[in-house]
Amino acid sequence: MTSSEKSASLIKSTAKRLGFDFCGIAKAGFLEEEAPRLEDWLNRNYHGQMGYLANHFDKRLDPTKLVEGAKTVVSLIYNYYPEQKLPESADSIKLAKYAYGEDYHFVIRDKLNEFLEILREEIGEIDGRGFVDSAPVMERQWAQKSGLGWLGKNSLLLNREMGSFFFLAELIIDLEATPDTPLAKDYCGTCTACIDACPTDAIVDNGVIDGSRCISYLTIELKDSIPAEFKGKMENWAFGCDICQDVCPWNRFAKPNQEPRFQPNEDLKGMSGSDWQEITEETFRKVFKKSAVKRTKLAGLKRNIDFIKSK
Repeated sequence: MTSSEKSASLIKSTAKRLGFDFCGIAKAGFLEEEAPRLEDWLNRNYHGQMGYLANHFDKRLDPTKLVEGAKTVVSLIYNYYPEQKLPESADSIKLAKYAYGEDYHFVIRDKLNEFLEILREEIGEIDGRGFVDSAPVMERQWAQKSGLGWLGKNSLLLNREMGSFFFLAELIIDLEATPDTPLAKDYCGTCTACIDACPTDAIVDNGVIDGSRCISYLTIELKDSIPAEFKGKMENWAFGCDICQDVCPWNRFAKPNQEPRFQPNEDLKGMSGSDWQEITEETFRKVFKKSAVKRTKLAGLKRNIDFIKSK
């Protein structure tokens, strides 16, 4: 076994030990095919007010500009699919499933730090950084390149064994490791379930999303008032949206996550329609103490709820 193969084996075993569901390895380098796609997407203003997506164009396409001397991109999958959905009724407010428990940034960042420590203990000095949706890394493209799945029509990474209800994270390191092989094709075929189900017509082409029309964008990223054209189309989603994932046939393979920190607290489970509409700063802080929902702040969440519920 070569040193590169040994490194790959150690990376895979460490990922499993830390609870990651899948691990893929790719050779670090410039994502040549993605450059024109990204440029076109930005030129169409599909990023809306997410100006940060237009920043660091070169770094976004080349991980060696993020980690000097980078040789390998390790892509990791971590399941967040809940055992049960939050209670739903006609007047229920909906949250994306990823936001049920503790903010994933904290949970996964802890694991990435531990991952790097283990590698350094086993191999020696390694330069590298862990990323979880927090830097200009094209995570879905790297996951695809490392054989973890394919990009669906809703632009999300789809995995044949667990669908798409998972977080992606990366380690970019200066360690040589044998890369995995990308899938030879995608497995969406002629299915258009996600396109047909999107109430705001955010999926404009196969794998191309007009982010400025996506409910997740409207409820989280957009800082202005939600445009009136989306009135009656939000389907009670107040933070994020799971519609295109819920209808995806591949998510029939989703299994409940085993992460205690992702379990919803009892206060959140007990929220009624009136509780949501009358939410106070005190309740917001208590229910969402460690949650990703804090990103909207109370004012943002109330704006979303008022927009959904107003006639």
